[in-house]
Amino acid sequence: MATNSFPAPAPVARRIRAYFAPVNRVTQTPVLFDPAEQGAFILDNPPSPWISLGWIQEFLRTPTSKTTAILTGIPAATMEQVRQTVDAEVSFEFLSWTKLTMALATGSQHMNLLAPGIGSTPTADGAPASSAISPQSGSTATSLLLAAADAAKFSAGSIIALDMDYTGQTGFIGSPVSGAYVRQVLTDADYIRRVTFNVALVSQVTSTGLTLAGPLLGGAPAVGAKLQSVIGFVDREGGIFYQEWSALFVAEGGLGERILYYYPRLQTMSSAEEASIPLTSKGAGTLSRVLPKGRFRALPVVDPLDGEKVVCYRSFLPAANALV
Repeated sequence: MATNSFPAPAPVARRIRAYFAPVNRVTQTPVLFDPAEQGAFILDNPPSPWISLGWIQEFLRTPTSKTTAILTGIPAATMEQVRQTVDAEVSFEFLSWTKLTMALATGSQHMNLLAPGIGSTPTADGAPASSAISPQSGSTATSLLLAAADAAKFSAGSIIALDMDYTGQTGFIGSPVSGAYVRQVLTDADYIRRVTFNVALVSQVTSTGLTLAGPLLGGAPAVGAKLQSVIGFVDREGGIFYQEWSALFVAEGGLGERILYYYPRLQTMSSAEEASIPLTSKGAGTLSRVLPKGRFRALPVVDPLDGEKVVCYRSFLPAANALV
């Protein structure tokens, strides 16, 4: 314990960095984050399987747990207090539009707009798609081997989705992230690829296949997986499916100290919402930045250390030589 009467200054952080990782929806198993072993990671290179969503703003943590008093005696007096509910909420604004930020900012399925087939009937969430293509053996998470005729159907800068055909499954579907919950058998063979998070940007097209700008979340293609071209994304207001992810937020101080907020289970609690931030004076022709907004409810996990139910772990890593 330091004897200096002046405490260490509070951290001064410019922004908050956000990271998300997929919860196993079938087993309700979150992704573990150990601040002792992983807390000092390089911000641009998070530990697997955490995905960086970049910087966020308007980060607000709202504890909503409730306590109640146990009364005894006449007149009644508080003997002790107990925790009645364990609950918390988090909200913030994303600074970019990506598939994942859109998905996290909506309360239901987030879909890929698959390239439509010729003569397809228009629908609100994307017309029937063009035929899916099977990658060849030897494909990896960053290189998809294709026949020359199939490779010619894609171009550098396009987006692809890769996953299995839908064959009548119910329950959670999508790999490696559950993109939807199917209650009744569907007829769209491309439905899993519509909701999959296994998407990537094409950086190069050759006569032998596609080179991807980043690795597919699911790694090398599974046997039977197929790919289709994606022209954009769409979400809907309504439905029964809730996005659920593990989340990590990092505030780094100017002296190298860090505050880390680890939420094992965050579930989206609002429909799609945006924030409009004016960039010029109000009036005709006002320029505004449109940002996706996310609001989440923290679901509890049982800490194996002592069996307590918790919704968030807040850690602080002091700067070197800081007072303790």
